[in-house]
Amino acid sequence: MAQEKVEVPITGKIVSVDVKIGQAVKEGDVLCVLESMKMENPIVSPVDGTVTDIRVKEEQVVKPGEIIAVIEY
Repeated sequence: MAQEKVEVPITGKIVSVDVKIGQAVKEGDVLCVLESMKMENPIVSPVDGTVTDIRVKEEQVVKPGEIIAVIEY
């Protein structure tokens, strides 16, 4: 199986994590919500697949390039 590593696009804070490990997701499903500059940005799945790893938690401050989740497809 191939893996898609979903990365943080902008510096901010994770306000919610909306998926669990083992959960099936479709392209466009919200994985988490990232707050940056007082705006909430949904981070969505780029592929259909299964979440195999989640590397962020609520209230965590993140920077671009950090891994949010790994999805196998």
